[in-house]
Amino acid sequence: MLSELIAGVDEAGRGPLAGPVVVAAVILPAGLAIPSLDDSKRLSAVKRERLEPVIKTQAVAYCIETVEAEEIDKVNVLQATLNGMQRAVEKLRPAPTLVLIDGNQAPVLQYATETVVGGDRLIASISAASVIAKVYRDRLMVGLHQKYPGYGFDRHKGYPTAHHLEQLKALGPCPAHRKSFAPVRSLI
Repeated sequence: MLSELIAGVDEAGRGPLAGPVVVAAVILPAGLAIPSLDDSKRLSAVKRERLEPVIKTQAVAYCIETVEAEEIDKVNVLQATLNGMQRAVEKLRPAPTLVLIDGNQAPVLQYATETVVGGDRLIASISAASVIAKVYRDRLMVGLHQKYPGYGFDRHKGYPTAHHLEQLKALGPCPAHRKSFAPVRSLI
């Protein structure tokens, strides 16, 4: 009998004022143990960077989906994240038999779906998705720093740090900013 194909799904970047939300869906082989795998927030950037290629080469399947600021502004960050989750899961090949989503809300999917609060610490496939999403988003934010160097995206990754808020007030929003988020909206 074919073992279950369990996809873990997580996102990175719901809280920042700029840049996309990045969603990853990952199916790992049953019983695979990846040393040091954990919730991306509990790992250093160096450890995440080391784990990312290991996860990608060991995975049965994975998909990364970006949800741009325009979509976030149009439908709100939660709905945009759920849309990204749906797109990522639908693109997995082979298709999953079960989808485990970090948190307490899930998109409507054609597969059996469960939410798991704290799943990024508890379930390997969700931890793997967490790491892949975070590494991918951090790289995108470094790229946005090259395009819009005044904001410091390479350091704070778009989160509302004191430096980011100062630069946002000094320079005004750039196209990567989420115009529906209050600190940005107040400057438009």
